[in-house]
Amino acid sequence: MELKKAIYVIFDVFVFACTSMVYIIEAFLLLIVPRRYKCKSIQGEVALITGGAGGIGKLIAIKLAALGAHVVIWDINESGIQDVIDEIRSMKGKCSGYVCDISDKNEVYRVAKTVQIEIGNVTIVINNAGYIYGKTFMDIPDVEIEKTFKVNILSHYWINKSFLKEMMKDNHGHIVTIASIAGMLGTYNCTDYSATKFAAIGYHESLFTELNVHGYHGINMTLVCPYVINTGMFPNVTPRLIPALEPEYVAEEIVFGILTNKINVTLPGSANYMLPLKNILPAKLWWAFIHDVVKSPQAMMMLKKHDESDGKKFLFDDKRKIVSSN
Repeated sequence: MELKKAIYVIFDVFVFACTSMVYIIEAFLLLIVPRRYKCKSIQGEVALITGGAGGIGKLIAIKLAALGAHVVIWDINESGIQDVIDEIRSMKGKCSGYVCDISDKNEVYRVAKTVQIEIGNVTIVINNAGYIYGKTFMDIPDVEIEKTFKVNILSHYWINKSFLKEMMKDNHGHIVTIASIAGMLGTYNCTDYSATKFAAIGYHESLFTELNVHGYHGINMTLVCPYVINTGMFPNVTPRLIPALEPEYVAEEIVFGILTNKINVTLPGSANYMLPLKNILPAKLWWAFIHDVVKSPQAMMMLKKHDESDGKKFLFDDKRKIVSSN
């Protein structure tokens, strides 16, 4: 019996080695092929974007509409929704918008049903909306912790459950999770935010596994983990080694990831070489690198989303409070 198991293991390793060569060659060929030849068509697809009234969400919406998708925006900023709709329609694109508080499960299910009736089945879901309170652990009110989890991770369950069933029927669709590098590295002032982004990554990878195991290869999933973005979500934060990313660049890379069915989009790409050091270097050396060289905690100490005299007073104009994620 042990010999039989050993033979199976050897056979599986051989198949894996052969498959690896195919995938390596495929990756190399895709690397040298110009971008415009690698993209799929999204003409006629229905793309839902949460937090689409501003920031990264708005830019993604405009780009997808320009490519022929019918964009559906969810946000709590009604005037912002209308501005995006008007801008896209002025470009002869298709766009619809709905006011939806994604932290409310019942509202998500209700609005999702309305979208299916009025627009049709959603084939691309972009879970983009994000929230951060931006204080140290002991200074975050319980209600804010709950809100962060509802917006940043629990809403993904409710939204994807609303539309995945129809995707599975047709074995066609695309789910995009906008997580963050903060979901790979916990940092200062982010005990709420980082926890939800770690959860979003684990949730996304688990759902990816389930869909592939059950043969739903026509449903693509893209996990996006960007660095700090200049959207106003992290005011006064100035990274030391890697400058904050520009929204246009991030939106362009996310859309390209969708069009090419990329599984992972980590921005900037150089982060892919730094992040593994967390598990390679001794723990104390890694902390010294982050604290003394990168100075990530010091940069995040400058985060000023709230007036020190009143933890609920915003220092900048954040009418929506739920903004595009990074």
